[in-house]
Amino acid sequence: MNYDLSEEHALLRRTVREFAEQRIAPVAEELDREHRFPYEIVAELAELGLMGIPIPEEYGGSGGDTLGYALSIEELTRIDSSVAITVAAHTSLGTMPILLYGSEEQKRKWLPDLASGRKLGAFGLTEPDAGSDAGAAQTRADLRDGHWVVNGSKIFITNAGTDISGCVTIAARTSADEVSNVIVPNGTPGYDISAPLEKMGWNASDTRELSFVDCTVPEGNLLGPRGQGFRQFLEILDGGRISVAAMGVGLAQGAYEQALGYAREREQFGRPIAKLQAVSFKLADMATEIEAGRQLVYKAAWLKDQGRPFGQEAAMAKLYTGILSNRVVNEALQIHGGYGYMEEYPIARFYRDQKVLEIGEGTNEVQRMVIARHLGL
Repeated sequence: MNYDLSEEHALLRRTVREFAEQRIAPVAEELDREHRFPYEIVAELAELGLMGIPIPEEYGGSGGDTLGYALSIEELTRIDSSVAITVAAHTSLGTMPILLYGSEEQKRKWLPDLASGRKLGAFGLTEPDAGSDAGAAQTRADLRDGHWVVNGSKIFITNAGTDISGCVTIAARTSADEVSNVIVPNGTPGYDISAPLEKMGWNASDTRELSFVDCTVPEGNLLGPRGQGFRQFLEILDGGRISVAAMGVGLAQGAYEQALGYAREREQFGRPIAKLQAVSFKLADMATEIEAGRQLVYKAAWLKDQGRPFGQEAAMAKLYTGILSNRVVNEALQIHGGYGYMEEYPIARFYRDQKVLEIGEGTNEVQRMVIARHLGL
């Protein structure tokens, strides 16, 4: 068993880390405070080939693998979650469904713009009355005269409303007892996008409510066979959990580094607080748990790259790193004391950004359900 990263993966990690530290870190607080989408940063990420890491080169991507993608998301989240989720949602949810289930014509039409980062992709699953119970979705797509006519709404959708958003793939009922996925281009009449939703964290990412009123798209925008939507989005969520788990590790790592740096500089009782056992033990626990979470993420990514079943491991990684990041960021803020409660310190932003990692892409409770199902329970 070899735990060393390949030369290619190590170079990718260094590249993303340097970019995050040099370009994102100086503006992360400002973007968060102003709730401003990071258009310039996304454009630069696209130039580096980071908006389509696991997409084949023939479709405009970088031709990388899931492990390299997870490493990149981890390094971005170590500095800023808003940028990281923009990349993760675009890649795992916006682009991968078309790669995995699209016809060759659909791939040629949509993937070059998405994989290159010229356009952002989104995936519309959650509805106001259908969250964890995704099967309760009520949005409809009715086939009329060679077109799908969509009516309904989606909520908490990432990347759908920016100036560079290209399309959203939505799960819709194509009959009373079947769900299918349909691609809806931005700008289609009847497709309306709300103003950005006000959130506790991820303030520089784009989150909207979508509504569809007699929104009409060609019959050819059906993604894969009719009636396969439920199976498709369950598989998409399995893969997406790897990226969100990588965010959990990255956020925990960033919070740990913030706490470690502060503890080495902050003096109380005549010495740096890092020398106090109460603080040093917290840091030791953080480092240990982060490494454990990292191995869960990398194993799930490796399994996916090997073409082997990975759903259980992805759910385990997502569950553990969500809980891990909660513990780490809480202790990291505690180490900062009163200063940690001030927005001038990045740890306050990390604290606000963390909670959604236990909710998005399936709550902790849903992850336990998935794991239990894999265990045959």
